Amino acid sequence: MQKELTKKNERVEEVFHLFIKHIQGFLDEAKLNHEEYTNFVNWADRLGRSGEFPLYADVFLETHVLKAMYTEKPGTQPSLLGPYFIEGSPLIEAEPGKPLVLTQRPDEAGEVLYFKGNVSNVDGKKLANTRVEMWHNDASQKYSAFDSDAPRYNFRGHFYTDENGDFEVKSIVPLPYSIPTDGPTGEFLEYTDQHPMRPAHLHLMFEAEGHETLITQVFFEGDEYLETDVADGVRLDLLTKLIDKGSHKEASLNFVMRTV
Repeated sequence: MQKELTKKNERVEEVFHLFIKHIQGFLDEAKLNHEEYTNFVNWADRLGRSGEFPLYADVFLETHVLKAMYTEKPGTQPSLLGPYFIEGSPLIEAEPGKPLVLTQRPDEAGEVLYFKGNVSNVDGKKLANTRVEMWHNDASQKYSAFDSDAPRYNFRGHFYTDENGDFEVKSIVPLPYSIPTDGPTGEFLEYTDQHPMRPAHLHLMFEAEGHETLITQVFFEGDEYLETDVADGVRLDLLTKLIDKGSHKEASLNFVMRTV
């Protein structure tokens, strides 16, 4: 029986040829000797086998792609999805007159944070009933479902904006943290004398009908790693100020989505 031919994908072919062309150009420019080339191939093999390629791509490639796509466009700048996103977060609903409370354990360690936001589009329309996904690390600098002993959806949840596009969430102030350094990505950082730290941030994903999904992060003024974020994910329009209210901190930021 004759094997059915796979239909040619011209876009895949175009991208593949560009990839090979530029890899060959890189090798020509680097002037690697055979030992260096072999070491490079072995390192890339370890990167793939370790499962760290998504991590490496997040740190060294995704920001370049996002900047190329969105820097000149109106609306809130996107930032990395990151390797710690998981599906299936619980729906968070607020009691009347109270803020939403992101999923957390009783007596959770950390500084209490009230974070407010508003969602509109590039035409100035307030976006009611926008689905907002939010997640961040805990006071041990860890993300639930990965390297933490916290419940799977700790500091994770989704909710919807009100009729004015507003939301307010009670959580804790996230902390700066180190990306994993015990594998090939950490090895690369050592070679290039880079630290592995990311500034403290909130992850947010916005979904509204007729609009492009916005995946972004919120950073805090004064963080020591803002200018040297290992993932280069900081944008000026994603910075907010932590205001000390004594018993808690407050912060806010408005988000603007692009129409499709």
